[in-house]
Amino acid sequence: MTSGTWLVVGLGNPGPEYAGNRHNVGQMVLDVLARRMGGSFTTHKARTQVLDGRLGVLPGGAPGPRVILAKPASYMNVSGGPVGALAKFYDVTPDRLLVVHDELDLPAQTLRLKVDGGEGGHNGLKSISSALGTKEYVRLRVGIGRPPGRMDPADYVLRDFAVAERPDLGVTLEEAADAVEEVVLSGLEKAQQRLHTGVGR
Repeated sequence: MTSGTWLVVGLGNPGPEYAGNRHNVGQMVLDVLARRMGGSFTTHKARTQVLDGRLGVLPGGAPGPRVILAKPASYMNVSGGPVGALAKFYDVTPDRLLVVHDELDLPAQTLRLKVDGGEGGHNGLKSISSALGTKEYVRLRVGIGRPPGRMDPADYVLRDFAVAERPDLGVTLEEAADAVEEVVLSGLEKAQQRLHTGVGR
């Protein structure tokens, strides 16, 4: 489970006007991972920004697995094309794909790892599942909570995190990056156990 290349995709919309949106929290997590890997994103022909490097350290001190961080340069609802093209380019199978995305159905600051299952109305996931022809890839769900009052969820996800939310957001992004690192170093089951139960922390 810990050998071979991983493709880690952070979902969001392209452009500075969307960068701080709740919908772009997946890409924010990738920025944390890029900082840890000591690299920067470059443009790939598959309409993505990518960083190719090693993540984490294995027992004994060896560098962690090869990880391709990818931020699609397409809009969220058509993420599948770039993700499918990257998976083919790097010869990454769905079980080595980890998609980081915002999740309305989880309270803010909540993180959950899952594989397979439904997309919960998330258009980015629907596009990826359609392009790959499978739902059997890993997802890291980053909770953003439900909109207040009667606000349309579509409007809510395209709003920036409030100033009051940002200190907690910073912690959540680091914990999400920890979860990604745990998956690629130790495998999904151990990462789920640690994330969901606190065992091993």
